[in-house]
Amino acid sequence: MSNLIIRGLSKTYSGGFTAVRNLDLEVKSGEFISLLGGSGCGKTTTLQMVAGFISPTTGSVHLGGNDITSMLPEKRDMGIVFQSYALFPHMTVAENVGFGLQMRKVPKQELATRVEEALAMVRLSGLGARYPRELSGGQRQRVAIARVLTIRPSVLLLDEPMSNLDAKLRGEMHVELRALQRRLGITTILVTHDQVEAMTMSDRIAVMADGCIAELGKPQDVYDQPTSSFAMRFLGQTNILMGKVKSISQGQALVHLDGIVVPANRQQLKVGDDAMLFIRPERIRFTPPGVGKAEGRIASRLFLGGLWYYEIESALGALKMTAPNNGERQPQEGETVGIGWGDGDLQVVSAEAAHG
Repeated sequence: MSNLIIRGLSKTYSGGFTAVRNLDLEVKSGEFISLLGGSGCGKTTTLQMVAGFISPTTGSVHLGGNDITSMLPEKRDMGIVFQSYALFPHMTVAENVGFGLQMRKVPKQELATRVEEALAMVRLSGLGARYPRELSGGQRQRVAIARVLTIRPSVLLLDEPMSNLDAKLRGEMHVELRALQRRLGITTILVTHDQVEAMTMSDRIAVMADGCIAELGKPQDVYDQPTSSFAMRFLGQTNILMGKVKSISQGQALVHLDGIVVPANRQQLKVGDDAMLFIRPERIRFTPPGVGKAEGRIASRLFLGGLWYYEIESALGALKMTAPNNGERQPQEGETVGIGWGDGDLQVVSAEAAHG
């Protein structure tokens, strides 16, 4: 049974702007799901309606079988961590963490015990007497999370809580927060614009655009086999190729690409259809000239630490490619190379779907 059920949720403001359109989503108990999208896609508005900070124009929110659509935020059994952390600067860490319990008039001894438990969960034991100004950005974030955990909510809502951290610390917090969520088994919804963050932490990702969910699925499925052209373009880098279906055999479509015929997954295509194909840069590999699917010339290359990034001019058009920095010799700018990929690496979105 789903822990959180959203049905037909919409929000239209008085000026006529619709931020969220007829959104449906079911979140299972203990699941970690991310609302991923760019600025203005409706992800934060959706979270605020779930939290009760904004009233929906239409639709409903159910938690544990109960309709909470009109319920006050403090009655919803949810905890939220904001981008700003919203810590009280004049309070100690322990006082910040225990604030929600104090408002609920929890007895002092129980409050102290639960504060210590929460600080231990986020690896801040012994720092209860400090003030927020004495902590690092990562520690302040942990305090905000601990404050939510003390009230033991059914649902944890995260509104871009890691966007103010530097890249290294953000990566560390992805691992820590995901491990904590799994250990506690708490249902979690994360709002983020960071694709890596969503793919690293989530059981499922809801890719949002124009107030709707454009794609919903497990991170690897959404990345490797998107069913919408928006998700295909939005998640990571991709190479897009246009062609026409020549024939279909044994579940594969043979597609003409500028005189080259390549096999690709079928995706309900018919012979004669225009087709949009895509392949991720990391799925392309170098081959000796004359051996691969096509030949090209290295137009540019960039060193990215663990990867080399290439732009290749080929008969198929300009292609982006990445190769691991594994100590082997890498082609230089201006070199002619062969390029290839596995038969399952070239994915298809029909031209009709691609325009949607």
